[in-house]
Amino acid sequence: MKVGVFDSGVGGLTVLKAIRNRFPNIDLVYLGDTARVPYGNRSPETVIRYSLECAGFLMERGIEVLVIACNTASSYAIEELKKKLPVPVVGVVEPGVREAVRVSRGRVGVIGTRATVRSGSYQRLLKEAGLEVIARACPLFVPLVEEGVVEGEIAEKVVRMYLEDFLRIGVDTLILGCTHYPLLKGVISRVLKGVHIVDSSEAVARDLDGVVLDEGEGTTEVYFTDRSQDLERIVELITGERIQPVLVGGGSQPDPPF
Repeated sequence: MKVGVFDSGVGGLTVLKAIRNRFPNIDLVYLGDTARVPYGNRSPETVIRYSLECAGFLMERGIEVLVIACNTASSYAIEELKKKLPVPVVGVVEPGVREAVRVSRGRVGVIGTRATVRSGSYQRLLKEAGLEVIARACPLFVPLVEEGVVEGEIAEKVVRMYLEDFLRIGVDTLILGCTHYPLLKGVISRVLKGVHIVDSSEAVARDLDGVVLDEGEGTTEVYFTDRSQDLERIVELITGERIQPVLVGGGSQPDPPF
């Protein structure tokens, strides 16, 4: 079985890794739209257009399930993708919410990009479940991860700057509402001692039970629309594997690079 995963950049590789851990035999195809990252500062209309283009690229490679490994795209584009694609579509928002509802005692924190927080997608679903929600954008987390600064003094200072007062507020559960953020989970857990951390990438993988059959050759194809100097290092940092990424398109550009 072939599953496609897309994100605006490299963060969605955390979802790819979680899916691979749960379904070792399926064939995975990943697309990181690094030529147009970040989606977090784009309009909803642009996010939908980019998402449809990424989905089209993956559909051409014969995928049978599509996973949107991008919180911004999941917030704005999932309904449009479900309407237009002939395969099951799974986003990262609802699985994370279901996990938070299951474990929370009543007060949930949500962190993500400005666009994800602004969309209100997590807040709406959590409030419908009767939970109190405190949402906060953490824009410095993504560049930290992309620079490989996921431990140490700098990472801890930035995490404390954004999150330390969640302890004072009394948050008992925190949703990592960006696929980059699981790389900072160790630091976040130390800063927020006693707070249950919801890793949406793991929640998505669990949500694929009953949707995905664990059969195939166990292959992994990884595509990017632009190549940074240390892309291979970041891919290995996130996945724990040496995967040779393939460049599609000619680099940074506003039009579809594939």
